[in-house]
Amino acid sequence: MTALDRNVVHPFRIADAESAVRHVFVRDLVLECLIGVHRHEQKKHQRIRVNLDLAVSEGGGHRSDELDDVVCYEDVVKGVRQLVGQGHVNLVETLAEQIAEMCLSDHRVRVARVRVEKLDVFPDATSVGVEIERRSRL
Repeated sequence: MTALDRNVVHPFRIADAESAVRHVFVRDLVLECLIGVHRHEQKKHQRIRVNLDLAVSEGGGHRSDELDDVVCYEDVVKGVRQLVGQGHVNLVETLAEQIAEMCLSDHRVRVARVRVEKLDVFPDATSVGVEIERRSRL
């Protein structure tokens, strides 16, 4: 393997029939959050927007019509709400990592792409934030 080969990024397909991976997503979840490093951000809730893309293993063979057999987006949203409700966090990066870790705690989730945006920071910008992608260690 050359140095050039090690620097090539091989994108993971978030939905892929050949690898039996489905795409579970959450779009534009807007929540109130205590977030930020500045003193005025530590006592006043701010609006954030969360977007999630999860690459989920479909498992082998038979696909049922049972909720227990899938990664439920309702449970994912509840988990995000619980994390946000736990209290103040300094950085959007920290919140994104916590959300990714929560998603990856389900053994079926192979990859979690998480975007966290603060919506009301600058009057001339729609949002600011961070997007991360984390893979399961399994």
